[in-house]
Amino acid sequence: MKSLKTILTALIIVASSAVLSTPAFAQYPPEQAIDLTVAKVQSAIDALKSGANADAVSDLIKDALDASKEINASDTVFVARTKGSNTLKNARKHLKEGSTKDAELELDNALKAFSNLKKLL
Repeated sequence: MKSLKTILTALIIVASSAVLSTPAFAQYPPEQAIDLTVAKVQSAIDALKSGANADAVSDLIKDALDASKEINASDTVFVARTKGSNTLKNARKHLKEGSTKDAELELDNALKAFSNLKKLL
């Protein structure tokens, strides 16, 4: 009887965690979240090209990173999203080091990575 209670408790915990998965908490559908992230990356690129200071561009990149966290679809999309997020982090690192050319290159790569996510849906 004791082992039956343990098994039932474990099954209830598993079932409740499956019901409350992360896509259920997503604020935007995947397509809309991708569009939002692409727009934020593009605004960071535009700001960098227009000569905005590094702190302002870094804040825009941080906004894009935050927006990318809303992209929840599948494991394949998650892996691709992580690669795009890593390029955004590299862009911020280059900005802190003062290398705007490298930051711009990383932002262009991130824009391509996030734009290609729609193909994986």
